[in-house]
Amino acid sequence: MAEDVNQAAFRIVGVGTREKNPAAVELGRLGGLKGGHARAAKLSKKRKQEIARKAAKSRWSKKSKKS
Repeated sequence: MAEDVNQAAFRIVGVGTREKNPAAVELGRLGGLKGGHARAAKLSKKRKQEIARKAAKSRWSKKSKKS
């Protein structure tokens, strides 16, 4: 008997949420923890301000469009 759509979806979600290798998770986390700080250290104060302005402008423009 073939799987129906719901059974296939359940199987796919099960595969995607299976337990992960703890060593790989720790390595990924380590890189993630370093990444932002390393990038910020390389940026100039002016460039950080430009990025912050662009982010704020984007945030505020999205809120005004919903009204």
